[in-house]
Formats: sequence, structure tokens, C-alpha cells
Amino acid sequence: QVQLVESGGGLVQAGGSLRLSCAASGSIFSINAMGWYRQAPGKQRELVADFTSGGSTNYADSVKGRFTISRDNAKNTMYLQMNSLKPEDTAVYICNAAVSTSSMWWEEYDYWGRGTQVTVSS
Repeated sequence: QVQLVESGGGLVQAGGSLRLSCAASGSIFSINAMGWYRQAPGKQRELVADFTSGGSTNYADSVKGRFTISRDNAKNTMYLQMNSLKPEDTAVYICNAAVSTSSMWWEEYDYWGRGTQVTVSS
């Protein structure tokens, strides 16, 4: 089993910054892809930023130039640096990872964290 635990959320004024962390632990052979999603009340979950299995990064248009995704492979931890926050960034931010639990190619599973609340006041 693999656990993803997010931290770093909170209440911040518009224009402020936050840094989110997602720590993965458990039966990890390799983390093949990892990303941040967010879900605001009454809205669908949307991709914020991610690392693909090919090693590239993607960002939602709404956060390009303001958010930066990074990872520390040695710590199995991913980060999201969020700058110039806007009230519309208010949401629960959720970590996702595609994890191989062994060297067998078929043993890759998708995991989700519980999320961390980010609230941006105007």
C-alpha cells in the first residue's frame, strides 16, 4: 500500500504565496508520474500541474507563470510553489501519483491523497 500526504495549505491574502508538499510512503518501487489537482466547491476536479512518466511537466493555463511544480526523488516528495495567488485559486489541492510497487510492469497503481485546503482571500 502507498500513502500520499499533503501539507502546506492555509489561508493567504490575494497576491501571497504558499508551498504545498506531497510525501509518498509505503511499498514504492518507483513513482512514474505525479501531479497536483484541485477541486473547488461545486466544481469538477482539475489538473493544476504534473510530471508525466516521460519526464515533462504540464501546467493548467490558469496557473502558468505563477505556480511551479518540483520533486525530490530521494524523498519521494513533490512540491507546488504557488505565487501571486488569486481568490479563484481557492480549492482543496490533491496529490496524485502513479506508483509501481514492484519491478513487474503490471504492478502500477494510481493513488490519491486526501488533500489540503488552500483559501485565498480578496
